Amino acid sequence: MKLFSTIRSLKLLAIIFLSFNTNAEEPRFYIPDAPEIGAASYVVMDHNSGQIIASNNENERRAPASLTKLMTSYVVFQRIKEEFISLDDEVKVSEKAWQTGGSKSFIEVGNNIKLEILLKGMIIQSGNDASVALAEHVAGSEGTFVLFMNDYAQQLGMLNSRFENSSGLPHEDQYTTAKDIAILSSAMIRDFPDLYKMYSEKEFTYNNIKQTNRNKLLWKDSTVDGLKTGWTQRAGYCLVASANRVGMRLISAVLGSENSSVRLAETEKLLDYGFRFFETQSIDDVSQEVPVYKSKKSNIRVGVKGSSYLTLPRNQFKYITHTINLDETLIAPIAQGESVGELVLSFNDETLAKFPLIALEEAPEAGFFARIIDTIKLLF
Repeated sequence: MKLFSTIRSLKLLAIIFLSFNTNAEEPRFYIPDAPEIGAASYVVMDHNSGQIIASNNENERRAPASLTKLMTSYVVFQRIKEEFISLDDEVKVSEKAWQTGGSKSFIEVGNNIKLEILLKGMIIQSGNDASVALAEHVAGSEGTFVLFMNDYAQQLGMLNSRFENSSGLPHEDQYTTAKDIAILSSAMIRDFPDLYKMYSEKEFTYNNIKQTNRNKLLWKDSTVDGLKTGWTQRAGYCLVASANRVGMRLISAVLGSENSSVRLAETEKLLDYGFRFFETQSIDDVSQEVPVYKSKKSNIRVGVKGSSYLTLPRNQFKYITHTINLDETLIAPIAQGESVGELVLSFNDETLAKFPLIALEEAPEAGFFARIIDTIKLLF
């Protein structure tokens, strides 16, 4: 009867506390400020949780330079996934693609080149000619391809980005932000894990010309497996990188550095800071049995919906409190996967995060007399 009285006193809000803090003293977590970064804007973000660990001017719109090619490859990867095109496609190089200025992957007009070779020419060598050839093959023209770029950017939540070409050559109406580029990079890794591996390749040879990746972190740090560099006079020196250490993946975006050495050093500082002082854990295994009424079952298990992660200062996870808040008293029938409330994670009475809670199993409706009995119970 105590349970039913508690439910009524809380106005049908069921709260179940699962505390894992057994220490007498409250721990303290003091994290140093992020290092000073020589860049116009930057961000370092956890890939799995999406949480930003450190940033400055992360929403400032800036010229993307060749970071644009990340969006180009995302569109191409998506069309490959949809089986609209394939890596084995023969792509005819147009005169427009061949004449495109800036960095080149040395393709020749009129030649038929495998799509996979063009992708590597764009990703590894940062070839503008390869970018245009890919855009024309996918969409018929670079202008139409740009529509795909902006459409996918909006779907991914890149709210401060706009693209006008596939290569990143200067255009006054083309811009992105450090945060948007980090979001795009994370989506690339998540949505196309096999194709993403191209970003880790240090070199490839085409037409007897050996071409090396401009992301020098691939040689310097074995935990880095992508992504892209960029430079124009307006954009400055840019580098987006991803590293995977100690079961944690971080993405850093450094935009507007003064030279290639600075962008490399500042990226290293951001990644080292994130890995040194933070950690990310899955909370998918947090579940609890809760009472259900008018059902053939007396209890069902509830847990977090989908794959969910949280990033916190190192060692703080062992001290957080898990609280399961049900929207209302659970009454059958309840379907597996049905939304039933939220999981609240807190530390020292401060809410850290909230996650949707679902029924991990169904609760079939009980017979008539059992439902009558539970109805009476709920009155007290």
